[in-house]
Amino acid sequence: MEQDAKDTRSPMEHLWAPWRLAYISAERPQPKSDRCFICQGLEEDDDRKNLIALRTPLSVVLLNRYPYNNGHLLVAPRSHKATLADLEVPELLETMETLRRMISTLDSIMHPDGYNIGLNLGVCAGAGLPGHLHWHIVPRWNGDTNFMPAIADTKVLPQSLDSLYDLVRSQLQP
Repeated sequence: MEQDAKDTRSPMEHLWAPWRLAYISAERPQPKSDRCFICQGLEEDDDRKNLIALRTPLSVVLLNRYPYNNGHLLVAPRSHKATLADLEVPELLETMETLRRMISTLDSIMHPDGYNIGLNLGVCAGAGLPGHLHWHIVPRWNGDTNFMPAIADTKVLPQSLDSLYDLVRSQLQP
């Protein structure tokens, strides 16, 4: 009887997301002003256009224009601050409470199996907007990856940003 060959697989699984390369490697357009897109959106009076789903006194929630998955949200302090040390305790606490509230909201409308939640600090860590802290909430479902990204260089998102915006906003209304 042949002995079992030693399992040489890595204990870590990798999530390949080649559809993101176009975003990562794209030349960044020059901003129309020195303001970041979060601050610009907060200054304007058009939350739908800026995909702002919720404003609290110290935090803001936006839909991600370049989502990793359906329901991808950004939670940020309203003030333009680049590091955790820059945040006052009330800003940090309210931002974390808002993050928790948005997970509950996504649970009720999308029923994901889990989440990836992260904060990218610095350009080398993946921060596309390094000057304004923001946390990503990415809903995940068992089996939410498929052959489309690998074969067709296409990520399938089953819902438009407009539709998701309306759904999230309707859940946040008192």
